[in-house]
Amino acid sequence: MPRVYFAAFRIPDCTAPRAGVVSPFVANEERPVEQTAKRLLLGEPLTSEAANEQLLPKRMALPIFASDALSSVAYGPQEMLMIMLIGGTAFLTLSPWIAAAVVLLLIVVVLSYRQIIKAYPSGGGDFEVTQKNLGEIPSVIVAAALLVDYVLTVSVSIASGVDNIISAVPGLNPARVELAVGFVILIVIVNLRGVREASAVFAIPTYIFIGSVLVMIVAGLARTAFGDAPVAASAAYTVHADSLGQAAMVLLLLRAFSSGCSALTGVEAVSNGVPAFRIPKIRNAQMTLAMMGSIAACLFAGLTALALISGVQYAENACDLVGFDCSNPQPSLMAQVAAATFGPGSIMFFIIQAATACVLLLAANTAFNGFPLLGSVLAREGYAPKALNTRGDRLVFSNGMILLGIAAVGVLVVFQANLTNLIQLYIIGVFVSFSLGQIGMVKHWRRLIREHRDAGTDVPRDIFVSMGVNLVGAVMTVSVLVIVTITKFTHGAWLVFLAIPLLALLMVGVKRYYRDVEHEIAIDDTTHFGSEGDVAIVLVNRLQKPVIKAVDYALAARHEKTVALHVATDPHDGERLEREWAEHRIPVPLVIVESPYRTYAQPVEAYIKKYRDKHGPSVVTVYLPQYIVGHWWESVLHNRRARRMANQLMLVHGVTITLVPWLLDSSELIYGRRSRPVPGQERAGRPVTQANGRRAHRDAGPPDDDAKG
Repeated sequence: MPRVYFAAFRIPDCTAPRAGVVSPFVANEERPVEQTAKRLLLGEPLTSEAANEQLLPKRMALPIFASDALSSVAYGPQEMLMIMLIGGTAFLTLSPWIAAAVVLLLIVVVLSYRQIIKAYPSGGGDFEVTQKNLGEIPSVIVAAALLVDYVLTVSVSIASGVDNIISAVPGLNPARVELAVGFVILIVIVNLRGVREASAVFAIPTYIFIGSVLVMIVAGLARTAFGDAPVAASAAYTVHADSLGQAAMVLLLLRAFSSGCSALTGVEAVSNGVPAFRIPKIRNAQMTLAMMGSIAACLFAGLTALALISGVQYAENACDLVGFDCSNPQPSLMAQVAAATFGPGSIMFFIIQAATACVLLLAANTAFNGFPLLGSVLAREGYAPKALNTRGDRLVFSNGMILLGIAAVGVLVVFQANLTNLIQLYIIGVFVSFSLGQIGMVKHWRRLIREHRDAGTDVPRDIFVSMGVNLVGAVMTVSVLVIVTITKFTHGAWLVFLAIPLLALLMVGVKRYYRDVEHEIAIDDTTHFGSEGDVAIVLVNRLQKPVIKAVDYALAARHEKTVALHVATDPHDGERLEREWAEHRIPVPLVIVESPYRTYAQPVEAYIKKYRDKHGPSVVTVYLPQYIVGHWWESVLHNRRARRMANQLMLVHGVTITLVPWLLDSSELIYGRRSRPVPGQERAGRPVTQANGRRAHRDAGPPDDDAKG
């Protein structure tokens, strides 16, 4: 229909761009401060076509996915020896056997996960394995266990990194929690920049850590071979050993073994991250996993050997060491071994301390890759909110990263970033997923064998080999899970056994909710198209430009009937509006309804019901003018009635809501343009281009555009 003009108003064109406004995606377009800060922190948005460029080669994938497993050698031997020393220095003679058992378990788990990568390369990992082979309940238990373990991975890694920093600079001990929280925020920001940029940041510290610790191990063993074994500062301390019975000794050994098994955390991250590898994905992921396992085993065994050779005395309570100054925290095992090997003030000592602190802090990055990827899989399957499957500006699952960061900060604050307390909660979740994943893989191979035999074909030999590997892995991981449960349950691990089933129940509930919604909105043969009536209602408060724009929208949509509706909380306002409506000859009938209780949505709802009772069922479209502002304080000055009414009217069946935006001049800030900086600056309702003379020539558009909303 032709454009309608009124005496005092010109109808703004809702489709034309505003004068001087350029798309916010133009490279050189000015931005508001918050957008500029976001781009400085996170970088420019990436297009979906750039996804392939974000895939990782093996050399970059290793620090991304293996930093957790590699960094665990910095605290795994420490926690193991700490437990052993409860029984006295005589127990240390058993440490090599416990370390060997940990390394053997690590090798078996790595070999087992190579089979998972080959059989299920889509990135679901243990969750996908259990879902397809064991059913829904085991799969959500695995998912819940992994999610809990990822949160604890961040917490333990950050706490351990802060411990190493404090070992080098003891004066920072009072700020332990603040340091931990700050590092979590920093790692979140780095990861939000994208996988490739994160890998570039994390690669150098990880490789420096690997190289420096290997140099330390070789140097320490060489000194030992030449008769000059390194001696730790704590070697002269005497440990007060507890009196232990035979049963307590067995439990102590098992507890030490379970603490050493923290070196296995992070192995599953590679199987969850297969989609992030470059082609050939399966081969590259398997090679990265093999490299990670080999390096972690060498570092764990070498560091344990050096700690025993140098005589490190590391008690659960430092005051159990006779001669130790309890006013300062005890240096970490890595710090003591480095000081014994190279000297406490040497360059290599500080390099190892700095690299260890960095890699421990960056070990949290493994979780920041595994958690969002697992979250996206759960969201696709309906077990988690759909927002976790949404990629951000940098093509990462940013919602999952932010959620993980918030959860980790909460854990660190509650436990005061205390590594000894946090590690008691650790590895429970990962061994739950290890155990169920390996059992699921055994069932997977058995199903393939049965399919081959049913088809009358020979079963390939590699299927039997793979099943044997996973069977051994299942037996060992289930055994370790039992040991870890027994030894850690009363030390705080009961919290994990409480969190996992609660989270699993929550995921099942989310799945049921999505299922019910899908069933409710599914199309069926009773669905009919068309309606018996089409009515538009334009809500009017006062006769102003935003209302005229809403009337123009309603007329352009060509509804069967269009009315303007005013809710009168004061009778005088209604009378004044009727006079103005007639004076400006607006071609839409005005209806006024009284609201004695000063509400707005209820009188509108009552009017719609009354209309339908009289004229039959109709589709009703309610047009609500709404201000769009550019300053945060303007949202406080406007009552946002349109949004509140929209929320209430959307609950009325057969009613659709159309919010008609009116862009105030300050809204140009959204597009990166400067406008009214403080309340009270006079511009008499003129557009920015007229009010700011310095920019009038540059920003001025066609004469017909300068009053557009």
